[in-house]
Amino acid sequence: MDQPTQTQPPKDPTRKKRVRLASRASVVRLAALFLLISIVLTLAWVRLINMPGSAHTGPLPELSSAQAETSIALRRDVEQLAGAFADRNRFNPRVYELAGQMIFDRLLASGLEPRFEQVTRGRAYESRNIVAEIQGTTHPAEIIVVGAHYDTHPDTPGADDNASGVAGVLALAHRLASSTPDRTIRLVLFADEEPPQFMTDDMGSVFHATTSSQQSERIIAMLSLEMIGFFDDTPGSQHYPRPLDLCYPDTGDFIAVVGNLGSTGLVRRIVADWRDTTPFPCYGAALPSGISGVGWSDHWSFWQAGYPAVMLTDTSFFRNPNYHKPTDTPNTLDYERMARVIDGIEAVVRRLATSLQSP
Repeated sequence: MDQPTQTQPPKDPTRKKRVRLASRASVVRLAALFLLISIVLTLAWVRLINMPGSAHTGPLPELSSAQAETSIALRRDVEQLAGAFADRNRFNPRVYELAGQMIFDRLLASGLEPRFEQVTRGRAYESRNIVAEIQGTTHPAEIIVVGAHYDTHPDTPGADDNASGVAGVLALAHRLASSTPDRTIRLVLFADEEPPQFMTDDMGSVFHATTSSQQSERIIAMLSLEMIGFFDDTPGSQHYPRPLDLCYPDTGDFIAVVGNLGSTGLVRRIVADWRDTTPFPCYGAALPSGISGVGWSDHWSFWQAGYPAVMLTDTSFFRNPNYHKPTDTPNTLDYERMARVIDGIEAVVRRLATSLQSP
C-alpha cells in the first residue's frame, strides 16, 4: 500500500526570511575592538593634546615697563632685518652676510661672546650659523638650545618668517646674558632653513645638530622660534589640519608649542611651565611628524639627530595670510604681544636650565 504523499504548506509571501547577520562571538569581538579604539583615542588625547594646566583666558594684564622696553627692541630688530636686510638668503649673499653680522653685533652688545659657525659642504656661497652660549655652572654638559633661522624665503622681507624669531632670540640674549644657569643655554641663529635647503642636509640647523651628535653633546631640549609675531582676534582666523580643528580654538590669539611624538614629554613640560608663569594663552600638541606643518622648521633637524625638540610658533600659514609673500612686512606684527611671548619663553628656558627641574 502506498504511503500518502506529504505536502508542504504553502509559503506565506508576506513572511520575511530571518537572516543571521553575525554570531554572538563576532558581535562581542567588534564591541571589544571599538572599546579598544576608544581607549587609545582617549589616552592619545589626554597625553598628546590635553596639556597640563589651563590656558590663559580673558583680557591680558596691563603691559609692564619691561615688556614695553622689550617690544621696542623687538620692533627695532624686525624692522632692520626685514628692511635693510630684506630678502636675506643665498640668492643675495651680500645682504645675507650683513644680516649675519648685525645679529653677531647684537649678541656681542648683550655681553655674550658669539662665534660664527661655518656651514660647509662645498657650497658656492658663504653660509654661517651664529652661536652664543651662557655656560652652565653645576651641569654645564647639559645643553638647552634656543634657535631661529635668519634667512628668508626668496623675494620676501620675512618679518614674521623669521625676523620675529630672530628678534626673539636677541631679546632673550639681552635678558639671559648675565644669568648663572645650572645647565648651559645655547643661542643659535641658523642659516639656510628656507627652500631650496628646506628639509635637506644643507640646512644650517642640520649641520649644527649633526655636529652636536657626532661630538656626543647632551642637548636635553631644543626650542625653535618660528614666526612668533602675528596675532588675530577675529573668530575663524585660526586654522588647522583636520581633525585638530576640533581640539583647539578658532581665534589666532595664542602661541603654540608643537613637537613630534618623541618630544611629548618636552611639549608637556614647556606648556605646563608657560601656563604656570605667564598670563598669555599657550596651547601645545605632540603629533606625528608627517602631519602638515609639524616639522617645518629647525626643530626637525634635531629630531633627525635624536634630540627632543619643539617649535614655538604663531602657527605660520595656518594663521598668517602673509606667509612667504612680499606682504610679510614689519607693520603686520604685534610687538606688544611678542614681548609677552618673550616673557613666556624666558620663564620656560630658566626652568629648563635649573637642575632642580628634571629635563
